[in-house]
Amino acid sequence: MGGKAVSGSQLWAAMVLLLLLLLLQSAQSVLIKYDGFQVELESVKKLNELEKQLTSNSLPETSPALPAVCHHLALPKDLQPVCASQKAASIFEALSTIATDECELCINVACTGCY
Repeated sequence: MGGKAVSGSQLWAAMVLLLLLLLLQSAQSVLIKYDGFQVELESVKKLNELEKQLTSNSLPETSPALPAVCHHLALPKDLQPVCASQKAASIFEALSTIATDECELCINVACTGCY
């Protein structure tokens, strides 16, 4: 057949390149685009944790129009602009719904950057 044999160094270089590609791919964050906002999937997961934490502490709601999570110092920066919206509560609810396993599997069209 006349094919050339692959040397060990070529094979090693190919494996390193493949590993780097996999690392770069996993480092790219999944983004959710909803109602004019673009947030990272990891931020929405953090939002869910904060909401559970606030619910378990049963703190009184500070303002019916503004979700309590908007006052939390640990709210991710990319979610903070949502708090300025009059629809903040419904947007957070929608983001939480979108950010299920469907997003990581790229089933939902609101999610980008997933593979």
